[in-house]
Amino acid sequence: QVQLVESGGGLVQAGGSLRLSCAASGLTSSTYTVGWFRQAPGKEREFVAAFSWSFAVTSYADSVKGRFTISRDNAKNTVYLQMNSLKPEDTAVYYCAGKRGGITTEGREYNYWGQGTQVTVSS
Repeated sequence: QVQLVESGGGLVQAGGSLRLSCAASGLTSSTYTVGWFRQAPGKEREFVAAFSWSFAVTSYADSVKGRFTISRDNAKNTVYLQMNSLKPEDTAVYYCAGKRGGITTEGREYNYWGQGTQVTVSS
């Protein structure tokens, strides 16, 4: 059974940093991808970043390039999203998602989702 558990959200001032964690279990396929998505109130869910576990390939949304970094800890089966230079427009619920196979930015292609963690950036 696949399980994704996010942590690390919170309230931060603009310009600050947060690190989100996604503890992944059950993704036993030889190739799988873990991604981060976010959804702000009244807006559609959007892709943030993704990491292909087997190929160590990453992908970022243009809005977060240069500010966010996705990485992994193999020993802990955990994917991190380091968020720097946060802006009020980064405020959203952030979701970790998993899929077998390579990277895609389409949320509908991810089969497994965490419960979400709130990130609030004050101006």
